[in-house]
Amino acid sequence: MEPTKDQKIWQVVLSIPTGTVASYGQVADMAGLGRQARYIGRALGKLPEGHSVPWYRVLRSNGQIAFPKGSATFLKQKDLLEQEGVEVANGKVSMRQFRWQP
Repeated sequence: MEPTKDQKIWQVVLSIPTGTVASYGQVADMAGLGRQARYIGRALGKLPEGHSVPWYRVLRSNGQIAFPKGSATFLKQKDLLEQEGVEVANGKVSMRQFRWQP
């Protein structure tokens, strides 16, 4: 059975190594979804309770966390990234330094 669009996205995100990040566009491309970067966030928002998909490793193309600065989700994403050794400065990650290069 062919995986759903969401499952393809989750599989790509599961393959992002610890300590690295990917952009929404990179995930869309790797999932075979072309230029559907905006859909990636929606698919990650549908993750079932108790999942192990590292959603927090997906950022905007400029390395910015997509959630409003200071929000609970922003702080959670920042904390999870920092626990993996990814430096977050002013809500952004250096894509040059931390971008996943498969």
